[in-house]
Amino acid sequence: MKREKLLPSDFEALGIRSITLRIAIGRIAAQAFKTETSTKEKMLSMIMEVLEEPEKYSENEQWAEVSKFILENPTVLGNANELGTETLQRNSNNTLARSHLLRTEPSKYPVWGAEHIEEGAIAQMDAAVKLPISLSGALMPDAHQGYGLPIGGVLATQPNTIIPYAVGNDIACRMCLSIFDLPTTVIETDVKNLKSILVANTFFGTGAVARTKHDDSLFDSSEWYDTPLLAKLREKAYSQLGTSGSGNHFVEWGELEVTTFDNHLGVLPGRYLALLSHSGSRGLGSAIAGTYSKIAMETNVLPDIAKHLAWLDLDTENGAEYFHAMNLAGKYASANHHEIHNKIAKALGHAPIKMVENHHNYAWLETLANGEQAMVHRKGATQAGENVLGVIPGSMGTPGYVVKGLGNTESINSAAHGAGRAMSRNAANKQFTRNQMLNFLGERGISLIGAGADEAPFAYKDISTVMAAQENLVEVLAAFHPKIVRMADAKEKPED
Repeated sequence: MKREKLLPSDFEALGIRSITLRIAIGRIAAQAFKTETSTKEKMLSMIMEVLEEPEKYSENEQWAEVSKFILENPTVLGNANELGTETLQRNSNNTLARSHLLRTEPSKYPVWGAEHIEEGAIAQMDAAVKLPISLSGALMPDAHQGYGLPIGGVLATQPNTIIPYAVGNDIACRMCLSIFDLPTTVIETDVKNLKSILVANTFFGTGAVARTKHDDSLFDSSEWYDTPLLAKLREKAYSQLGTSGSGNHFVEWGELEVTTFDNHLGVLPGRYLALLSHSGSRGLGSAIAGTYSKIAMETNVLPDIAKHLAWLDLDTENGAEYFHAMNLAGKYASANHHEIHNKIAKALGHAPIKMVENHHNYAWLETLANGEQAMVHRKGATQAGENVLGVIPGSMGTPGYVVKGLGNTESINSAAHGAGRAMSRNAANKQFTRNQMLNFLGERGISLIGAGADEAPFAYKDISTVMAAQENLVEVLAAFHPKIVRMADAKEKPED
């Protein structure tokens, strides 16, 4: 295990300017860490106590030297606020917290499709790039306001930091596309069977569970027992394997139109039956996000405009636990999609010839264009490194696209994750009816199972506009046209 140590930033946050005092405290801390008698958090808390009331420690064997120095040199402690943007404080539960200010310089980051992005999303991104830990950012053309980082926001931070709310509540929400070597005419000639297969093998909503499993080998992993929280969540995660959330999560049959051959996709031009799904890590991801977001906001306190962008340091126990849990949630989300696709493929009697999948609520350790290491958060954004495949869906009534990343470093190798909402769910429910939505879909030969008016295609941005705005980020390899769409019932509370 990496041995803890006090850093210059720790002394600055404590307001300790004196080199003599830093050396004395550093010597005490090093001895404590060496003998494993104290954690860094406990040591910082102890130092604060000595600084606040040095006279109490004048006879203390360990701290007498520090106490004497402070009492004899009362001006030795500077005002931490004069030293920078960080100070130490105690929370209401008496735990140690760092209070941070945002940078004051103007925010600079590239924006794609700026004319279609609401002011709230811009304001959130402005705050994100002013975090003390931020390195760079970018905003995708499907962006809209969320919590903390806007949906469609990309943020690169120092490599030893991670922001739970910049990953999102639905950790590892992802797309998965299975391509079958079957003609698209089966959607018309065998529609009853395709609907039946879809309904029998998909389960939607907050409490949805799947009683039978195709492959539950992920639950043999010892990773589930690495933290008490993961062990506690294992049973719930197992019951939800093979299910989908509510909101904009879906499983749908459609026609995939491949126009040109590309080695990375490896599918000949033509029209194919395809299955597309969108969902994430279910209750597992939500619980992880809720737990560690709260810890982050208690540990690193920020101004209200950016309070949800509180981060965890990876060299702390909580930071390491979150990063581990996020990665396990990513494996779970992938297994969840595979469970759905494998069951449906078995019922169909055909194995897919190709599967394309990608996360869009995640954080990756990557190397930036300048060679600097960074933690890259993509909240509602798709990885678009050079030749990286991904799927960018539209809405239930518009096409989605299989894309290949162009490796644009200005966007931090990222692209949009979908059409992006044009209005809130409440606004859509007030403005549209389900019958209007069904009529719109019927005119386009699309069948819908579930969903409310809040998911109507009219509530989303024009996917063609979004794709046109990011032509320098991705290359389109194929278009997916939805035909039979399955979503959660309208009564389900959105999870996305």
